[in-house]
Amino acid sequence: MKKINVITIDGPSASGKGALARGIANKFDFNILDSGVLYRLYAYLSKMSFSPDEIANQIEGYVEFKKNKEKLLVSYKTTDITSQLRSEIIAKSASEHSSKKEVREALFNIQRNFYDGGGLVADGRDMGTVVFKDAKLKIFLTASPEERAKRRFIELQNLGQEVNMPALIADIEQRDKKDSSRKLSPLLPAEDAHIIDSSNMKLDEVFSLAEKLINKEFK
Repeated sequence: MKKINVITIDGPSASGKGALARGIANKFDFNILDSGVLYRLYAYLSKMSFSPDEIANQIEGYVEFKKNKEKLLVSYKTTDITSQLRSEIIAKSASEHSSKKEVREALFNIQRNFYDGGGLVADGRDMGTVVFKDAKLKIFLTASPEERAKRRFIELQNLGQEVNMPALIADIEQRDKKDSSRKLSPLLPAEDAHIIDSSNMKLDEVFSLAEKLINKEFK
């Protein structure tokens, strides 16, 4: 299999995939795909009663992604909806939609089209196992449920949302179980993935480790 210039970062919710992906994209001037945002977009647009095909057309025709050092910005018909997509309600709805075959099929080609022949870093649940099996480098980033709940707590607080730590931990554990046990694209590391447990690591430490892997694979 010919390898393409893609770095996949898979892992459970709040493991730090997004921050690592943005750091890599900024450092190496790669395009970025946050597949979780696409599923959140799907959940957001499904509330408008669009069909799966119509949602795909809406994303391709009216959604714009912009990256900065802090986060990925998303606009729909020129309206910034980034904060709305980060809500827990949309997150839970996205998780439910992601287990459906028709939803994954509707978004598959959109995800593949983020790769234009240049460098791409893609984060999600099945980037290395399904969408980009031919990626040059695959990373599986994880952390303990407690640590991930702390990170999610801070993120939601910064968005001005009320959060409950025990409820967050329970939700993360439930989502982990659901994602790893589902029949369609379960959350599992690819056989050739490098597994990084970031429970006791700072972001710069995770990035330093990832940078070494990138320099080795993309030399």
